[in-house]
Amino acid sequence: MSIHIVADTKSIAPTVLLPGDPLRARHIAQTYLTDVTQYNEIRGMFGYTGYWQGHRVSVQGTGMGMPSFSIYANELIDSYGAKRLVRVGTCGTMSEKLKLKDILIAQAADCDSAMNTSRFGSYQYAPTASFELLHRAYEHAKAAGIGFAVGNVFTSDQFYDMHGDQKKQIAQSVGTMAIDMETCELYTLAHLKGVEALTLLTVSDSLLTGEQVNPKERQSTFNAMVDIALLTLFS
Repeated sequence: MSIHIVADTKSIAPTVLLPGDPLRARHIAQTYLTDVTQYNEIRGMFGYTGYWQGHRVSVQGTGMGMPSFSIYANELIDSYGAKRLVRVGTCGTMSEKLKLKDILIAQAADCDSAMNTSRFGSYQYAPTASFELLHRAYEHAKAAGIGFAVGNVFTSDQFYDMHGDQKKQIAQSVGTMAIDMETCELYTLAHLKGVEALTLLTVSDSLLTGEQVNPKERQSTFNAMVDIALLTLFS
């Protein structure tokens, strides 16, 4: 048993979907899974295990930002034996190639956090997705005929950042397509701990135009991303 996830060690599947919002975790469990059990409610960070088309899968909320995400990912891997982790979240686009409601399959993550500096010192580590998961997600997204792109995401430590415009310009100059707050930590932990990881992100707003997807449309587009995630993991 761990500190922030309090569950029997066998109650969590080796494959876990990771939305930031615990209410999205509940939505995924109620919408997609059968024979669902809730294994965690500590701090309101809901976790569920059930079955999708006969495949056992868990869904765990992680909160916002790398520090919160790191707590749940570490505990899932170290205490509960998670082997495949897929973040299903939202992002803001800063690329003309990625429109509202499209899905970004994140191949790698830039970052402004000090967490990897603390780990690696002056060594500039490049966190990347697990290739097999990324390749399968690409094939399923292509077959589904949905709007999507494969590219880098900028994982930011700050949502309200006084240097945000400057960082956006740097990110755009090297072709980074969108911004989130968790992917760098997922990909770093996956490589350090020898597990598979992928991030799929629904574009909920544009840093170029200021447009946002309204909540109802966001939910339906989020479902399309979860479809791709489950197909990637189990077909």
